[in-house]
Parts: sequence; structure tokens; C-alpha cells
Amino acid sequence: MDVTAALRARRMTRSFDASPLDPDEVDELLSTALRAPSAGNSRGIGWVSLIGKREVERYFAAATDDAWRASSPRAEGLARASAIGLCLADPAAYVARYAAEDKVTSGLGAGPSAWPIPYWIGDAGATVLASLLLAEERGWAACFLGTFRRAAELRAAFSIPPSVVIYGAVLLGRADGADHPSRSLDRRVPTRASLVRRGRWS
Repeated sequence: MDVTAALRARRMTRSFDASPLDPDEVDELLSTALRAPSAGNSRGIGWVSLIGKREVERYFAAATDDAWRASSPRAEGLARASAIGLCLADPAAYVARYAAEDKVTSGLGAGPSAWPIPYWIGDAGATVLASLLLAEERGWAACFLGTFRRAAELRAAFSIPPSVVIYGAVLLGRADGADHPSRSLDRRVPTRASLVRRGRWS
């Protein structure tokens, strides 16, 4: 499958069938996704791989609460994922890289607050997209879940230091065919012509 075909075919799947994935193949996919761009070759993006039913249950126990699991129509389907990659970003790796002699004139080596746009967030997004495309190439289903709740519980459950950003989770598995399209797809969106503009924005 070429990249264009993978991009066009890729969908977020939120209902999995619980069939197992080979752990080595999961780790290989996550490792390959790290070939995504890395600003200054900082290599501050990493994964925690959670493979199999028990590890997936550990993730959902930390990332969600009883109220969400009882009320969300997608909770059961998501919980049947076969593996999860927690995508982590280490700002200190970028600060150290941009404090080096060949980057020091950027001023970005002063600390994370010196960055008007944190490159580690962009690199984490690129790595996640790479993982989603690699899953499509392998015929797997996948989705991305952001981490905007219960970050402290995730840190405790998986021994993630406070200095590291939990960017989000990539769920991997095989679709069970019971997924429902996201309501987000019903939104009116700008035309592509209005988003890709030649020469200037306006």
C-alpha cells in the first residue's frame, strides 16, 4: 500500500474484536513509527507498549473512571483493543539538543518556556500519524485517544515521570464491524480549496 492509499483508507476504529496481535509485531510497528520527523534529531519521543488483555485493562482502569465506562457507548468496543501504545514526549531532550553548540543561537536551549511552538508536540503528532498509517498498511484497525483526563493516574500506573508529556494513546487491533461513525463526521468542514491557498492566505 502506498502512502496516498493509506491516508485515504485510514479511519479511527473504536470497536475492536479482542483478537490477539503478535507482541513483536506491535513493538516493531511502534519502533518504525519513530522514523517520523524529529526536530534537530532530538529523538525525544518514545512509547510504552501495552499488549494483551491485562495490559489494556490496566490502561483503561487508569485512563477512565467507572462513570465514563458506564455511560460511554464506545467503552466496551475500545476496551477490546489488542494493544495500546502510549506516546510520550520528553521536552528536556529538545532543550538539551537546542542548547548544543550548533543550535545554541536559536535561544531554545534556555528551557521549555523559550519555545513559542513546542517541537516535541509536533514530533509526537507525526509519530502517532506514522503509527496509524503503519497499522493501515498491516490491515489492522487503530484509533488515537488524547490524554486530557486522569494524567496523574496514568503516570502512577505506568511509572511515567512528571517531566515527560503523555501525548496520547494509539489503540491497535482488528475491527469487529460494530463501529459507528463519529458524529464529528457530520460537521460542515471548509473546502480543501479554502485550506490550501497559493501565494498568500488572504
